[in-house]
Amino acid sequence: MTMHSVPASCEVLVVGAGPAGSACAQMLARAGFDVVLCDRHDFPRDKVCGDGLIPDAHRALARLGVLDEVLARARSARHVGCIAPHGGRVEVPAQLAVLPRRELDDIVRRAALAAGARWLAPACFDAPLFDAGQRVVGARLRLAGSSMHELRARWTVLATGAATVPLIAAGVCVRRAPSGFALRGYVKNEAMAARITGLEVVWHRALRGGYGWIFPCGAGMFNVGVGLITHGQDQAAMPELNLRELFAAFAHLHAPAHELLQGGTQVGALKGAPLRCSLEGARWSRPGLLVAGEAAGSTYLFTGEGIGKALETGMLATEALVEGREPGPGEDAAVRSHYEAALAALKPRFAAYAQANRVNEHPWLADLVIWRARRSARIVGRLAGVLEETHNPGKLVSAKGLARLFFPLG
Repeated sequence: MTMHSVPASCEVLVVGAGPAGSACAQMLARAGFDVVLCDRHDFPRDKVCGDGLIPDAHRALARLGVLDEVLARARSARHVGCIAPHGGRVEVPAQLAVLPRRELDDIVRRAALAAGARWLAPACFDAPLFDAGQRVVGARLRLAGSSMHELRARWTVLATGAATVPLIAAGVCVRRAPSGFALRGYVKNEAMAARITGLEVVWHRALRGGYGWIFPCGAGMFNVGVGLITHGQDQAAMPELNLRELFAAFAHLHAPAHELLQGGTQVGALKGAPLRCSLEGARWSRPGLLVAGEAAGSTYLFTGEGIGKALETGMLATEALVEGREPGPGEDAAVRSHYEAALAALKPRFAAYAQANRVNEHPWLADLVIWRARRSARIVGRLAGVLEETHNPGKLVSAKGLARLFFPLG
């Protein structure tokens, strides 16, 4: 967008063109809103992620009308291979896919523009604009060349990911420290393409507090990485070096990872990123502003999966704005109440994943669950239900759940 065409106002300004922001912008444009979608980067751009699409992401992408395009470019898979510390393995069936975020996010963004959203990039969120009553009425954006531009909007949706600076500037940051960190790289190894056909997740005592993964991207490319949950500790306590040591440990202890890296070619540098999980760490709204996606903590604590729920929170923001579209004295309260109630309804699911995070903290639980699942189709079905969101993952590792592994009728 050239400088002379930079908009001065709109109905809704969506800041951040990741899954949450682009999903929100598309659905707003479909509903007839004048919406501007902006991002600090022009697209396509890289994004640190495991790139895995589990069933909730498939459902959300279908609602947005882009699932077919995504699957045409993604590497589809039919199972997750769960590997325990002592080598036990179980394959959990599910509808899965892997597509690098550079491609996925651009597909969802382009769908928003096709629906009628206007695009502005690079445009970095600097601070909100306020009216005399301290209601957010748009944002001050830093454009190319560091020039500042004020864009006024009746509503602003902040979907800026795990970065804390925008949350602090908007006055909605509750906790600066992230929930965890991830480090990933891409490796090209065509010889391994026929051997690793599903997503693989590995637990081990050397990875305590997290896990390792190998996700096939297609054409002999793999996303390889490690995640580490820090429970809100100070980010300074988890320097990148520690993640690199964790990555090296994963490559040493998991033979397929070792073979993949030793026999393959690393494509690009290893990259790390913070995670914000469990719908915590930020206020979800303030007058004139809604917070969506990972900025609101839309990533699951146990698995680090966040694409599906980021898309979902973006769509929930749209539903709230559509519901309260008519301006008036009660508009803010109606929109915010609708949106916060929708996120609160998701909270029990996030709490269940927080409980399931015991597996990351105590990897021997993975040994127990996987050992039992190898002997029980019923338990494999319950694990599949976790991916399909029909089964509570926390119940598997609760005291009662562990007892039921051995006494199914108990």
